Amino acid sequence: MKIIILGAGQVGGTLAEHLASEANDITVVDTDGDRLRDLGDRLDIRTVQGRGSLPTVLRQAGADDADMLVAVTNSDETNMVACQVAYSLFHTPTKIARVRESAYLTREEMFHNDHIPVDVLISPEQVVTNYIKRLIEHPGALQVIDFADGKAQLVAVKAYYGGPLVGQQLRQIRAHMPNVDTRVAAIFRRDRPIKPQGDTVIEADDEVFFIAAKKDIRAVMGELRRIDETNKRVVIAGGGQIGERLAEAIESRYQVKIIEMNAARCRYLSDTLESTVVLQGSASDKDLMLEENIADADIFLALTNDDEANIMSSLLAKRLGARKVMTIINNPAYVDLVQGGDIDIAISPQLATIGTLLAHVRRGDIVSVHSLRRGAAEAIEAVAHGDAKSSKVIGKAIADIDLPPGTTIGAIIRAEQVLIAHDNTVLETGDHVILFVVDKKHIRDVEKLFHVGLSFF
Repeated sequence: MKIIILGAGQVGGTLAEHLASEANDITVVDTDGDRLRDLGDRLDIRTVQGRGSLPTVLRQAGADDADMLVAVTNSDETNMVACQVAYSLFHTPTKIARVRESAYLTREEMFHNDHIPVDVLISPEQVVTNYIKRLIEHPGALQVIDFADGKAQLVAVKAYYGGPLVGQQLRQIRAHMPNVDTRVAAIFRRDRPIKPQGDTVIEADDEVFFIAAKKDIRAVMGELRRIDETNKRVVIAGGGQIGERLAEAIESRYQVKIIEMNAARCRYLSDTLESTVVLQGSASDKDLMLEENIADADIFLALTNDDEANIMSSLLAKRLGARKVMTIINNPAYVDLVQGGDIDIAISPQLATIGTLLAHVRRGDIVSVHSLRRGAAEAIEAVAHGDAKSSKVIGKAIADIDLPPGTTIGAIIRAEQVLIAHDNTVLETGDHVILFVVDKKHIRDVEKLFHVGLSFF
């Protein structure tokens, strides 16, 4: 597939890295020559320096025969204009735009071919807000992913000493929970993937990814670790777009405080939010944190745009007694360094966003793509189409499907029913299939499984 990416920042660069390793023809456009040189040295891609909204620059990038334009610069307006130019002059089939400003996002009627021709809108702030909201709703989870409109969920937890299943085999899950069907989809032990089998023994500190119907998730989590107390008090450092959206989403169910430096922004937040307490100051101010009883906080969230400020305020909050600390980290190199110590969960906005983009780039009928373990593996939701003659998966039991190495099927969503995958489960047309791919070089092979065509006769 021939793809033009506008913007060589964190999101654009991460997307290029994912796609370049999958034999796509990638061109990245940016005004920053240094960023382009860095990407070009690391990846097998073309780069073009210039403004991505200009017709001459898009033509130089190969827009005449591009299959897709992904506009993820820091400017909403540049992204929207680029999509308009790609549609009007080059008839680009698929146009994806990153749009951050909520004033645009609330007017979706603007975005169709008669007005602004954007096929897919991506809002990183909203994606990250939803991601954090799910973590707050599931105490003890390291990652929570929805599939099939929330009918099934994938949850990652760390197994702790004293948990009911630590030291026992996976096949004993059914004995512990005879009325709940679940499957362990992946295990990471000391940062290495372990293929889950019936005789696999869960060890303390394993990161365990399991899938189940949404209604059963809490029961399964209780088997893998002690269930944390319900979250009630949430303190947010940073009143930017993510902080505001998160407070707005949770303030009806939690006691929320926002700490924000900017006085004008504080006034705006105070006027906009209903029950959230807004405080002007720095979350790195020890006196302010003590005065606001940070020791009583169930969750402290550092959501500013400054990685160093987020890390320092999180470490301070943890030292002063906050029960759980989550931190946004924009620099991917920092994520693995800080998570798991005093900082319980490090959130990478670009990795949270990248799955939304990848779902629209993948071949076959791919509904969603999610990065696991900060991009080390992927969970994919694909729809099975066709019949036994035109499809490689329809009418076959899971045990008979030729899955790529390191790939497992975790669950099937059939209409409203969540079926946990077993060897004798037979796939039907229209099934939503949840797959886990530990080695991303096999992504293309997974996509081919869900192609429908004469080549499968």
